Amino acid sequence: MGPVRLDVVWQAVLDVVAAGPSGSLRVVDLGGGTGADAVRLARLGHRLTVVDSSPDALASLHRRSVEAGVEDLVTAVAGDLEDLGAAVPDGEADLVLCHGVLEHVDRPATVLSAVPAMLRPGGLLSVLVPGRNAAVLTRAMAGDLAAASRLHDRSAADWDLRRDGPRRFVTAEVEALVGGCGLSVVRHVGRRVVSDLVPSTVVDGDAAQRAALMDLERLLGASEDFTAFSGGLQTIARLDLSQSSPPGGNRAAL
Repeated sequence: MGPVRLDVVWQAVLDVVAAGPSGSLRVVDLGGGTGADAVRLARLGHRLTVVDSSPDALASLHRRSVEAGVEDLVTAVAGDLEDLGAAVPDGEADLVLCHGVLEHVDRPATVLSAVPAMLRPGGLLSVLVPGRNAAVLTRAMAGDLAAASRLHDRSAADWDLRRDGPRRFVTAEVEALVGGCGLSVVRHVGRRVVSDLVPSTVVDGDAAQRAALMDLERLLGASEDFTAFSGGLQTIARLDLSQSSPPGGNRAAL
């Protein structure tokens, strides 16, 4: 068995796929890297376009897709996520995944500004980012109270990746970013609500305990009271039928 947190992140993918239309979906995976999620989705019958700036990662993606026998369902696109241009076809995607991306880029709003043009009307976007409140608690519990205080006072907008490391968000900041690119938020879900806190000895080698922890994650992740303190924040948004834009209409850099 692998780490529970990997199961939690994969569940975030499965849940948003289930929220889309039935059948085979056209999925764009931004920053999909070596294709850990993409290949698994392709094995379920979905068509994937993986966008990443790393040639090495895309080469690994190709090898992985060939080994899994799904190379015909996976397309690799080399591209800068902050300058996608026409790298991804307009208006074809049922779902865009942006998981583990916005914390690493200098301009999160620019990355998301390209998403509406990729989606078909009614298509979904899933954003998954690290939660700032959880990081504050982690630093406080480790005894670094000064760092916890600084992190609490920092906002995603004034974050410096070189000074502060990967960006951390609160739900309102993600909602503002998603709304700023013209999408309507469907729901927020907490991920890694307690799984990062439960000792591995509790679940290692015990399938029943592992299943119980996943059930607890689903229960707490759906609660606003716990979402705010989750290690991961997932936001699912939709391109409304009335908001679909002409090709290239949302690709301008911010």
